[in-house]
Amino acid sequence: MINFIVVTHGEFGAYLVEAAEGIVGRQAQGVRVVATSSRLSVPEIRAKLQRALRELSGPDGVVLFTDMPGGTPNNLAFPMIKDARDVEMVSGVNLYMMVSAFSHRATLPLPRLVEKIVADGQKSIRDIRQMYMLAAAGER
Repeated sequence: MINFIVVTHGEFGAYLVEAAEGIVGRQAQGVRVVATSSRLSVPEIRAKLQRALRELSGPDGVVLFTDMPGGTPNNLAFPMIKDARDVEMVSGVNLYMMVSAFSHRATLPLPRLVEKIVADGQKSIRDIRQMYMLAAAGER
C-alpha cells in the first residue's frame, strides 16, 4: 500500500486527513502529517520530515502532499525527495485529492495514483455558479 505524508502550514494537513477519513474511513496506517509553524525551527521541521520519510518508505512508495507550490512545506520537503526513488510529491492538496488518494492507495501503482490524485484535484476546482447554469441550460 502506498503511504502518504501531508506537509502543510499549521494544522491544515491534520484537518484535511481528518475530513477525508470521515468520508472514506479511517486510515489505520501509512499516513503522517507534518505541520510547519513559526514556533518550530527549520531543523526541527526537517527532522520530522526525515523521520516520516524513513518510517513510511516502503516497496509501494510514498506520496508527499504539500499545500502550495513555493511555500515553506514545499521548499523544505522537495530537496529531501528530489533524488529519492519511489517518492512523489504533489502540491496544492485539497480534500478531493485526499479522498481520491485514500480510496485508491491500495489498488493503483505509484505513478498512476499520482496521475489520478492530480486529475481529481484539478477536477474539484470549479466555478459552481457556472457549473449549475450550464447544467440548467442543458435541461431545456
